[in-house]
Amino acid sequence: MNTRKTLVALGLLLGGATLNVHASLTSYTGTDGAGLVYSSVGNVTWTQDANLFKTLSNADHSLISRVIALTPTTTYYASSGPQVTLTASDFGSFNVNIPSSGSLSWWGAIAFANYLNSIDYGGSHQWRLPTSNAIVGFNGTAGNELGQLFYSELNGTAGKFIPNTPTFDNESPVPYWSGLEALPVFPAAAWGFDARNGAQGYDEKNRWHQVWLVSPGQVAAVPIPGALALFGTGLMGLLSLRRK
Repeated sequence: MNTRKTLVALGLLLGGATLNVHASLTSYTGTDGAGLVYSSVGNVTWTQDANLFKTLSNADHSLISRVIALTPTTTYYASSGPQVTLTASDFGSFNVNIPSSGSLSWWGAIAFANYLNSIDYGGSHQWRLPTSNAIVGFNGTAGNELGQLFYSELNGTAGKFIPNTPTFDNESPVPYWSGLEALPVFPAAAWGFDARNGAQGYDEKNRWHQVWLVSPGQVAAVPIPGALALFGTGLMGLLSLRRK
């Protein structure tokens, strides 16, 4: 028996069972079964579900109420201005008990990030909206996390829909919010990235767009006991064979 080939095959089997790698992107499982994707280029972790709010809302019709209970009000601007009272309409719904379409106002998007942090989603309490470099159009990816993902990691093309890959779930050709306000040009707006064509621009904060959140660095993966046991058993068997 060629133990070296067997060990390599075992490693590939375990790797395929736990990870899905697409260039610089690695998908894996975080706490409580949360799907995560680590970007080695941006050194951030994305939610694997690009329309996570809709998915969670469909599974739990009380989600909107719980997000609002955690963040009932916010400020019109990121850290100042008049108070904004969040309602179901900030979460793509006309009733707190009706599942969301997944399109949120900018304030709703911020509140959703707060909620994920409160439950330590996937093992992180640092979820936030992606960064923007505040450049209108198709110019560059530096400082623009959604642009970097679209062009550099998913190999998207300007003027075309975001590529559909097995790395992510529910990525759609729609606009996504960023965390950057359009200051000082248009303080009532925030920047976003349009996955229909790879362009960046800004829109009023009360408009509905989808939300795709990131966490800095790589969120820790959850070990899979069965795979670890299989690896240990297989390795011991190989070592035993090697001695014979």
